[in-house]
Amino acid sequence: MGAGTDSDGSSRSDEEWERFLRESVEGVADAPKEPSARAREVTRRLREEPDRVPDGWRTYTPARPKRRKGLYLFGLVVSVVLLVVALAPGRVVDLFSGDDPSPSAAETARPTQAPPSGPARRATMDEPFRGSPAASWADGAAGITVPEAAPVGWMNEAEVRRALARTRDFLVASGLDRGVLRGERPEKAISLLNPHQKDVRDLVDTALRSPSKKNNPLLLFSRFQPSRTRLVGDVVKTRGRLAYREGERGALQVTADATFVYPVTRAGADGGDEVVRTIVRRELVLNWDDPDKVITEPGTFSVVSYKYDMTNGGCGDETGYFDPPFGDDRPADGTAEKTDPYDRTTPVGRGGSEGECRNATRS
Repeated sequence: MGAGTDSDGSSRSDEEWERFLRESVEGVADAPKEPSARAREVTRRLREEPDRVPDGWRTYTPARPKRRKGLYLFGLVVSVVLLVVALAPGRVVDLFSGDDPSPSAAETARPTQAPPSGPARRATMDEPFRGSPAASWADGAAGITVPEAAPVGWMNEAEVRRALARTRDFLVASGLDRGVLRGERPEKAISLLNPHQKDVRDLVDTALRSPSKKNNPLLLFSRFQPSRTRLVGDVVKTRGRLAYREGERGALQVTADATFVYPVTRAGADGGDEVVRTIVRRELVLNWDDPDKVITEPGTFSVVSYKYDMTNGGCGDETGYFDPPFGDDRPADGTAEKTDPYDRTTPVGRGGSEGECRNATRS
C-alpha cells in the first residue's frame, strides 16, 4: 500500500496528504482545547457572581476618586475655630496671649511672694476676672483652706473640726452670702457670734442701724448698696486659709486670713458695661471658748480682733456699703498710699476704724 493510499484502497492527493501531516503536528483549528488555570478561575468567579457583567477586554474602567477625608476634616476644624472666635473672641485672645491660667494650688501657709502680673486686660461682663490674678483662684468657699484637725485645749479632734467648719461658715455668711452682699442683714453670721460678748454685739447692731466711721459694718461684713452697685455674675473669687492654736483659758483660737474679689458694675438698666473689682482682705481672730471658763453659748465664738484692707471700695462718707468708683469717679493717684491688693505676703495692715484710702497698683 503506497504512501497516498487509504486502508480501503482509495488514494489521496498529495495536497490532502500534506494537510493531514500538518494538522497532525499543529492541531486542527476547530478542535476543543483544555482551558488554562486562569480561565478556570475566571469561570468559577463568574458562576459565584451571576449578576456581574464581565468587563470587555478593551473596556476602560476609570479609577475611583480617592476620598478627601483629610480635606473634609480640615474644613470642619476651621469652621469650629471660626465659630469659637465669633462667639468668644476674648477667650481666644486670652488663650494665645497666655492669659488663661491654670487653677492655683490651695494656700496652706503665708505665701513668700505676690502672684505674678499677667497681661493687662480689661474686665468684661462675660469675663469679670479677666486680666486679674484672681482668675486662677477658686470660687467662693472653696478658696479658703481648712487645715486638718487635732485636739487643742478643751476640744477633741472632732470638736476642733466642727469649730473650723463653722469659722469658715462665718466667712461665707459675712462675705459671700448673696443677700448680705446686697445689703441685707447678716442674720446667719450674727448667729455665730457669742451673744454674751456685749461690745461686739452692740457694735454690730449699731453699725447696721446707723453706720458711721466708728461703727462701720464693713469691719465684719461685705455689703454693696443695690441702688448703686450690682455684682457681675454669680462668682466671687477667694484665696485664704485658717490656722489655729491654743488660746487663753484653753480656748481654741482660730485665725482666718482671706481675700475676696468682687466684680461689680453700676446698677440700673443704663449702668453701662464697665466692670470694677472691689478687693477686700480680712483677718479675723476668734476664740472658741471653754464654757466652763467663759460665758458663751454652744456653737458660737468670741471675737478677739478684726482687720481689713480694701481697694476700689470707696473713700468717701461711711455709708455702711462699699462704694466702687466708676468712670470719672475714680480718684486721682495723688499722694494716696499704693498697695497691691493681691499681695498676701504680709499681715493685714488696716484695722479698727482707720479710714485711709489706698490706690491699687492692679485690680
